Amino acid sequence: MSFFTALDISGSGLTAQQTRMDTIADNIANVNTTQTAAGGPYQREEAVFMPIAVTPPLGAPPAPPVPLPGGGISQPVTNGVMVSSIAIDRSAGRLVYDPTNPQANKQGYVAYPNVNLVTEVSDMMGATRAYQANVTALNAVKTMAVNALDIGKGA
Repeated sequence: MSFFTALDISGSGLTAQQTRMDTIADNIANVNTTQTAAGGPYQREEAVFMPIAVTPPLGAPPAPPVPLPGGGISQPVTNGVMVSSIAIDRSAGRLVYDPTNPQANKQGYVAYPNVNLVTEVSDMMGATRAYQANVTALNAVKTMAVNALDIGKGA
């Protein structure tokens, strides 16, 4: 793996995790949004990741799967990750009894978003840790590249 491939992989991870954090922040910001332009309460969103597949050189056959110790087969080689889409969580939100609210239905209940703050904070912590891991990998590659250049100077 070249230095540039390693940088591409870490960079794609940073970009994907930033999008994930932005999506989570949108969910937290809309935790009490009972009416959207589309009508109804805000629906939770989630970033969907997919691997960036390595394209084999022109005319080269794709790498065959390799058996792994303990069973299973290897996955295709990837060059990072990307956000393929932002999915909308269609699960039901919560109903709160508030007959004085103009958004209340005939029974006096207001439909609130399906956003759970505990889930969102937990997801944000996971995204932050993944972002930090990608920064650490990026810095390690940078250090290796600088050390390689220093070795070249000494020769």
